[in-house]
Amino acid sequence: MSSPITDFDERYRAISARDIRFDGQFVTAVRSTGIYCRPSCPARTPKPQNVTFYPTSAAAHEAGYRACKRCLPEAAPGSSAWNLRGDIAARAMRLIASGVVEREGVPGLASRLGYSSRHLTRLLSVELGAGPLALARAHRAHNARMLLVGTDMPISDVTFSAGFASIRQCNDTIREVFGLTPGELRARRRVPRTGAGTGEVGEEVPGAIDLVLAYRAPLDAEGIFSWMAARALPGVELATATSFARHLRMPGGAVWFEVRQEQDERLHLRARVTRLGDLAPLVATVRRIFDLDADPLGVDEALSAHPELAPLVARIPGIRVPGSADPHEMLIRAMVGQQITVVAARTALTSLAEQLGEEIDGGHLFPTMSAIAEHGPDVLRGPAARIRAITGAAAALADGSLTLTVGDDRAAQRAALLAMPGIGPWTADYVRMRVIGDPDVFLPGDVAVRAGAASAGIPADPKPLTAWAERTAPWRSYLTAHLWRAAPVRIPKKSKTTIKELS
Repeated sequence: MSSPITDFDERYRAISARDIRFDGQFVTAVRSTGIYCRPSCPARTPKPQNVTFYPTSAAAHEAGYRACKRCLPEAAPGSSAWNLRGDIAARAMRLIASGVVEREGVPGLASRLGYSSRHLTRLLSVELGAGPLALARAHRAHNARMLLVGTDMPISDVTFSAGFASIRQCNDTIREVFGLTPGELRARRRVPRTGAGTGEVGEEVPGAIDLVLAYRAPLDAEGIFSWMAARALPGVELATATSFARHLRMPGGAVWFEVRQEQDERLHLRARVTRLGDLAPLVATVRRIFDLDADPLGVDEALSAHPELAPLVARIPGIRVPGSADPHEMLIRAMVGQQITVVAARTALTSLAEQLGEEIDGGHLFPTMSAIAEHGPDVLRGPAARIRAITGAAAALADGSLTLTVGDDRAAQRAALLAMPGIGPWTADYVRMRVIGDPDVFLPGDVAVRAGAASAGIPADPKPLTAWAERTAPWRSYLTAHLWRAAPVRIPKKSKTTIKELS
């Protein structure tokens, strides 16, 4: 968008067309009514002179607007912009969704981003129209609405699961944002809790929370579940053609979750948590794992503009790039998987989890970095240099000399990983793709990528392939995913000159 005028005009055309593709990308505040809506709201399009567009709900809240009761803008999938952008605002939004403000406060968020609290507040207020406290508060309101309409949890449990410090704070925020009490908001459920229909609800599951996960269609669910199944570690993870479940360590203790696709193509999240405050960050983690905030129509349109890719996109619309459940675990899995097959990596990682992971509910949590650093040499097999590299990375993560989070700066994260012994460009870039959700990562030395490129009629040698891939920026991660899927031959067990995707 070349100028503010063009930006306004494009957004106004989107709301005039009630274009669902823009839901979650921005909100429309209407001065004559005092409310803000998602772009696809079915209400009559307001006059341009009455409209103000805001990048976030928090900005609309701060300007004094309430959420529309008809279109429920808080129920829209999240914005793909926070992964597409790599600036401070985008990094802050990812960290806020992961619960950093609730656990560490604004000073903790600011410290992670390398700013003072005051400067970060000023920066975000200018960029997003709201400071970190307001952004976190809006995120809590979104989480509370999701739980109120999607579960039968007592309102007191909803309060702490959403990240609020008190019931009064929750009640006040819900009234201010939605113009309703929590009880009134719950009463506005669109359908009974039978799992049918289009409302954001789920079936009743004793001992578990069950929610429906919103996403932008199309979704290549078959592909992402197949990806998980090929790499699932027995005891830690369980995957089928339509579901994925695993145990995971969160700040408040162990959690378990399952994502499954129902016959109506909706995705359900079922979860059990040790501490209610971990529920909202868990939902954010699951959304990253399944890349549910992606803009598939935008990605597909951009990639299919290239004749070589059009058949791949037509065959697999809505492809997703899988994220990671835990950044530290992701690095270890990537390092263990270097230069060996998916099956061999899975065997090695399963042994690691069985011998060093904490037992839980008949399964295992993935080992802590301290356990891998201390006992990894007794469990890991292979060249001594590789084992030292893996245990060295685990030790650095354990003592904090190496940090790896969803809010990292892309270039800084890559540089920090490359500075570690045994970590090369493939691993650093692959981890960046999976941990940060960077949509513009390409892996030209990857055997499967090169095989897929050759199959699609694209230059397969790394240098010309890299040059060709530049035309698909900023969606090179999705190009990579398509080329992985297009690879026509079985990947060799070992390669002396290249590293292939495994973890």
